[in-house]
Amino acid sequence: MTDWSNGNVWAYLRAYDVPYNSLHDEGYASIGCAPCTRAITMGEDIRAGRWWWEDPENKECGLHVKSN
Repeated sequence: MTDWSNGNVWAYLRAYDVPYNSLHDEGYASIGCAPCTRAITMGEDIRAGRWWWEDPENKECGLHVKSN
């Protein structure tokens, strides 16, 4: 499964009736905590909705602490 495309994953979910978060149907391709997540628009990268307000070079939600 590690080399599956996004299309492979969704084909498997449909073929085997695997439950998934209904937010995916509303454009949330990558789901995290509420303030860190937004729906994406057509053509955006699948992770564009995560930490969307952050500088692209340094995206973090605050849950991870950098070690010195």
